[in-house]
Formats: sequence, C-alpha cells, structure tokens
Amino acid sequence: MPAHLTVRRPSPSTVSFSVSNAPTCLTLAAKLAFGIKLATRILLFLFVLFINAAKLCRMSSFAQSKSDALWQDLWSTTIGTLAGRIADTYSWPVVAGLVTVLVFRRGYTEESLLVIRGLGIQTSTSWAMYWSTAATRFIPTTQIQDIVIHEAFQGFEVRFYLAVIVEGEPNAVVVFPSLLPNRRILEEVWRGTRQCLYESKSSPLHN
Repeated sequence: MPAHLTVRRPSPSTVSFSVSNAPTCLTLAAKLAFGIKLATRILLFLFVLFINAAKLCRMSSFAQSKSDALWQDLWSTTIGTLAGRIADTYSWPVVAGLVTVLVFRRGYTEESLLVIRGLGIQTSTSWAMYWSTAATRFIPTTQIQDIVIHEAFQGFEVRFYLAVIVEGEPNAVVVFPSLLPNRRILEEVWRGTRQCLYESKSSPLHN
C-alpha cells in the first residue's frame, strides 16, 4: 500500500505530518475488506483462547473438568477437536506466537513529524504491534542546522528522503526512515516544516 500523508495544524505555531501505509476505507469495497479483516482477527483471537483452554484441560489440575458432559460435548465438535490437536502438538510459546502474529500485529507502519515553532521537531515511528509504544526523538531548534531533501540509491532505484542536519552529529537524522514516501510528499513536509520553524515561504529546495 503506497504511503499517504495527513497534515494537522492545531495552532499557527504547530504542525503535525503523519505518513502511513494503512489502507484507506473510502470506498464500499475498502470498508468491506476492513470489516472482514477485523472480524477475522477477532475470530482468530477467540480460537487461540480456545486452544489455551484446551491446553489447560489437558493439565492434571484440570482433569476433572474433562468428565463434565458440557466439556465432553464441546471438545467433540469439529472446532474442539482441532483446538485439542493443536494444543497437544504445539507448546505454549508457539501458541503465544500465534496470538502475536495473527492478532496483535498492525499490518501497517505509521511515522510522524511534529513541528513546534520556537521549540523544535519530534520524529516518531510506530512499531509493528498494537501494544508497543512509538520510538520518538526530539531535536531542539537550536541544534537544527538545516532540513533538506536528499537522494540515494536503494538497490537499482533512486529514492528521496527528508533529513535533518543536527549540530554535532556526523549523520543526518532521516525523517520517515521506514516508509520513505515519494518526493511529492517530502516536498510538502519540507515546505510546511520550514514555514512553521522559520516563518519563511521562499526558502530554496535542497536536493
């Protein structure tokens, strides 16, 4: 999914640029696909819980529950039989891995740049899991030497990237390092960032 840009301006001195490759639910087909994906995640999560219940029932401390008629009927169903086989075959780490990969993985990346005039900028990159916190870095205005758009080779492809040159650091800080959005998005972010930081609308574009 191509990366798309969202711009928010909560105040004249603050602007936020968010780039994400999450699918946009604008059409009926996209909304239907999102609904199916969400329902599938919920069903997978419930099935994994069912597998965990099966593993508990196979432990000695839960042996008596297996004699209950309700449990007997439950484990004799197709889903119960499948959950029991998986519980007997795989260990706890494997089942936990199923929860992590199939249920709690985002499936998309989101990166942002927050610009506050007089203070500085903050970059943020979200991790793959829903419960993980984003990796952020704040760069004060006094340490920002320049904000530029560079180009580099990625394999046989030329890619553009937005970079912040920080005083005292040998390497520039790359903004949106995971997604590397196209040049049109980068130019819009570059102009908006410089306008917010320096209140300038006529700065030349760096390549």
